[in-house]
Amino acid sequence: MKNYIVISGDFISYTSLSTAEKQELEQSIQSLFKDMEKRYNTFSRLVKGDYLETVVPDPENGLVVALIIKTFIKSLEIEEKATNTRSKVFQTYSIRLAMGLGTLDRFDRESNVIDGDAIYRSGRAISDESTHNKERIVIKNTLFFSSKEEVLNEAMETILGLLDHILARATSKQSEVIFLKLMGNSEKEIAKQLEISQSSVNQHSTASGWNAIEKSVSYFYNTLSAYK
Repeated sequence: MKNYIVISGDFISYTSLSTAEKQELEQSIQSLFKDMEKRYNTFSRLVKGDYLETVVPDPENGLVVALIIKTFIKSLEIEEKATNTRSKVFQTYSIRLAMGLGTLDRFDRESNVIDGDAIYRSGRAISDESTHNKERIVIKNTLFFSSKEEVLNEAMETILGLLDHILARATSKQSEVIFLKLMGNSEKEIAKQLEISQSSVNQHSTASGWNAIEKSVSYFYNTLSAYK
């Protein structure tokens, strides 16, 4: 059977956002889903407002899609300045994402049905790390990978740990530049979109650790190409 990657995402400290911010976030995410579908043939849905699921038909694109989601959310400007620990946590980490590699017994876009090993794996990984209803939030990692092959899991755990470290320190502007690069834009195109100089784009790119991100995406792509 064909393998898929299903990404399950759990917004961190979602309750710290105001109603208006939640609505704005939801609208932005829905727009992102459409862009990802055009570029990577993904299928995405929001569940309960603070939880998302994305099916990536080509497993090798799993990491780039996960990073697109992560950096897009981190690039969004929160209207109200962070006034408490939970809102600061959201601005820093934004979302927890788990990639599950496996088969899908049922996948029907029109009927909104996703069922099978891939979504079970991503769902379990997210559930194990959830901070819902916890008074004290301790964030160690926000990117996870699960497959039936332990050697592959260990290799991806190393890469995702590095990416977590890099992305947690990225500013909203740096995250926006990373996002636009992951979506296939050149630095010249990004400069035009953001109305800044190309040298500024390059500075944000370098400061955000783009070289390590690009190499990680390439490694993931080449490794997972064997799991279609």
